[in-house]
Amino acid sequence: MAQKTREDYLKAPFNDYKNYPYGFSRSGDFSIKEAQALHKYGNLICALADGILAPENSEDDALLAVAQGVKEPTTPAEKAWLRYQTRINRPKAASIYGRRPAAEEDDSAPSIELEAEIDD
Repeated sequence: MAQKTREDYLKAPFNDYKNYPYGFSRSGDFSIKEAQALHKYGNLICALADGILAPENSEDDALLAVAQGVKEPTTPAEKAWLRYQTRINRPKAASIYGRRPAAEEDDSAPSIELEAEIDD
C-alpha cells in the first residue's frame, strides 16, 4: 500500500460520527465557515498531529503548531480545529442526580430502620 500524500488527506472529507453524528454544520457548535474548514482540513490536521504525515510546507507547519498548542490560530481552519478540540475534550457531566451511581451504596453510613404503626 502506498503512502498517502497531503492531497489524499485533503480530498477525503473529515467526519467525527462519535461526537458529531449529524455533521459539524448541523451541530450548532460551529459556524458555516468553521464547519467547511473542518470538513476539508480535518483529516490533514489529524495526520499531521498523529505523526502519520510530515509537514511539507509552511501551511502544514502552522497547522501542526496550532494542533500542538504552540501557536495561536490565525486561519479559519486553525481556529476551527482549536474549537473542535475544546468541544470534544470538555469534561463530561456525570449525573444530574449526584456523583455516585444509584447501584453503589455506602456501607459506612448507619442504617436506620423505621417502623410505621397504623391504627385501624
